[in-house]
Amino acid sequence: MSSESSGIQPSADAVTGRWDGVQVNFGEEGGRLTYGSYLRLGALLDQQRLESDPPAHDELLFITIHQVYELWFKQVLHELTASRDAMLSGELWRAEHLLRRVHTIERTLIQQVDILETMTPQDFGEFRHRLSPASGFQSVQYREIEFLSGAKDPSFVKRFRGLTDTERARLEQRLEEPTLWDAFLAVLHAAGFGTTDEDQIRVALQTIAADRGRYAAAWELAEALVQHDELAAAWRARHVVMVERMIGTKPGTGGSSGAGYLRSRLDLRYYPLLWNLRTAL
Repeated sequence: MSSESSGIQPSADAVTGRWDGVQVNFGEEGGRLTYGSYLRLGALLDQQRLESDPPAHDELLFITIHQVYELWFKQVLHELTASRDAMLSGELWRAEHLLRRVHTIERTLIQQVDILETMTPQDFGEFRHRLSPASGFQSVQYREIEFLSGAKDPSFVKRFRGLTDTERARLEQRLEEPTLWDAFLAVLHAAGFGTTDEDQIRVALQTIAADRGRYAAAWELAEALVQHDELAAAWRARHVVMVERMIGTKPGTGGSSGAGYLRSRLDLRYYPLLWNLRTAL
């Protein structure tokens, strides 16, 4: 007869001491820090507030995916900033290591589109009208990633009137501070190359490419930057096709031309000189 059926409650030791024959505990000792409190799950899981009424089933998916994107954007900014600073301080191995981590995150960002595409255009249509004038175009962290990567656009800060003072300050700081490309040029300069104009930079890149044994760290950094650029382009391409699949040629909720605007960004390259190098090799 089990303790439950007999009405006898198991002792505290029986509950906390063993689990399928293994000695474990689950924080029953009353520790101040738990899994939930460390991750602030109460606050985190309270952030998915639906705007539709009655609630549209797929709005939770839409909100969750985009909040996850923003969390990954925060991590990408953390790693790209540290990679840039590592290049500026001469820690080339660390700069490359952090860029490789960013690559893995960027592949995850691309794959997340598959989840979003399980939502049909009809399902999206149930709540899309509730989003206006909000738009992914307004993602401040995504703009920070572009600015930090080398594609600075001061006009975005001027055009987007919905910025908070904190967001505007962050973007203005990104416009002023060195980019990843600036940091890479510092690496070339430290290696003895001229970097005052594009002709000097082309010579430096061709020299490094021709002697990868001597300039291995600089070459691997250049390749890591190209990989970052390529994955960013792949995300933009995957994103525009998803938008076309979801809303066709409708305007974006923020007033943009929707897929048309996104397609205009497909040719963006952070490091054109590194791409042009391929033609010269």
